[in-house]
Amino acid sequence: MAKLNQIIAVEKGVKSTSHQDLTTAHHGLSKPALLAGISRTYQPKDEEGEQLPPESTRVQVKAEDVLRDTATTLTRLFDVTATKDWANCAARADITVDGRVLLREVPVSYLLFLEKQLAELGAFVRKLPVLDGAESWSLDPSTDWWRTEPVRTVRTKKVPRNHVKAEATDKHPAQVEVYYEDVPVGYWTTVKFSGALPARRVNELLARVEKLQQAVKFAREEANGTEVTDQHVGDAVFGYLFG
Repeated sequence: MAKLNQIIAVEKGVKSTSHQDLTTAHHGLSKPALLAGISRTYQPKDEEGEQLPPESTRVQVKAEDVLRDTATTLTRLFDVTATKDWANCAARADITVDGRVLLREVPVSYLLFLEKQLAELGAFVRKLPVLDGAESWSLDPSTDWWRTEPVRTVRTKKVPRNHVKAEATDKHPAQVEVYYEDVPVGYWTTVKFSGALPARRVNELLARVEKLQQAVKFAREEANGTEVTDQHVGDAVFGYLFG
């Protein structure tokens, strides 16, 4: 008895073959010359007239034959697809993570959905904002934000100063150069806050997503190992359509 994964493996080839056969059949039926035949003989008016050989063209494509061949080709496709879809209704498996069953008897169609969603979730988690590693952070219970320790910095103000380059004389005024000096005038105490996540937390989340992804893949493989019962629906369908 075949298994579901074997039916899935051959389905693509059957679809491709059916498509090619249908294309060939369509091209054959779209050429009137292939469907037409003729037979004619020549008889002169009298015995002394010119004798001409008979002419004939055989019918190369018969529509009923094309219908029969098409039904044969599509019956295989219909049966394989039906076998897969019927089996998908019964194919189920548990999702187990670290020895614990997370979800029981999950249909294979939902396992495929989970695989796609978990791939998108993984991409989402990888883009989560991470706390600046250059700072030391702690969780502030009053705000539920991350915060740094207070850092005190000096606030300065530029104050002009005069530098006498040359004293005044009775002939020349004093030569004075103005410069600015940074003078402490106060202190800033700064605490930084952030709503981002510690790198450890992001890594933990990503590890969980990846672990669940593996569990879902294993479950899908198990479900796809379900034995199938061959379905024969094509004869009924084409017996009605082309009968």
